[in-house]
Amino acid sequence: MKGLVHIYTGDGKGKTTAALGLGIRAYGRGFKVIMFQFLKGSQSGEMKTIEKLSPEFELRRGKEVKKFTWNMSEEELQEVKKNSNELFNSAVEAAQSGKWDLLILDEIMGAMSTGLVDVKDVADLIKNKPGSLEVVMTGRNAPDELTELADYVSEIKAVKHPFNKGIPAREGIES
Repeated sequence: MKGLVHIYTGDGKGKTTAALGLGIRAYGRGFKVIMFQFLKGSQSGEMKTIEKLSPEFELRRGKEVKKFTWNMSEEELQEVKKNSNELFNSAVEAAQSGKWDLLILDEIMGAMSTGLVDVKDVADLIKNKPGSLEVVMTGRNAPDELTELADYVSEIKAVKHPFNKGIPAREGIES
């Protein structure tokens, strides 16, 4: 089976959830799934579920990021960039290993839009991936270069969100 490229983008809630749903579906059909999460540091419910599916569904995260990039000092920003690139290089190795059927790059768009990971490097990963590897990428503001390379592009649009009413993320729903 030829592996295709998916993008879940937009300003709405549910991009990671959609990627996880596809990962669970693939796992249920015997696929080996690996997910890399960029720019996420706090504990989340999906982590506990994925642990139970290991080793056929694996989650790798970078070091915890406690601030938004625009609130970081130059030194903090460079450290996060270094960590993000190490995580991305690990994703490239996983993609080329032949061990995995589905690669999820969660919040890779955010890592690119903040300059932590280079768009060209992500495009090279897509262009040089093994033919059978399915790839899913999530995050706001997908670059045109990647949307052109993708087979599926879904935009999730925010129409209404409880955060705008001052309701914070709720455990088990948003985290």
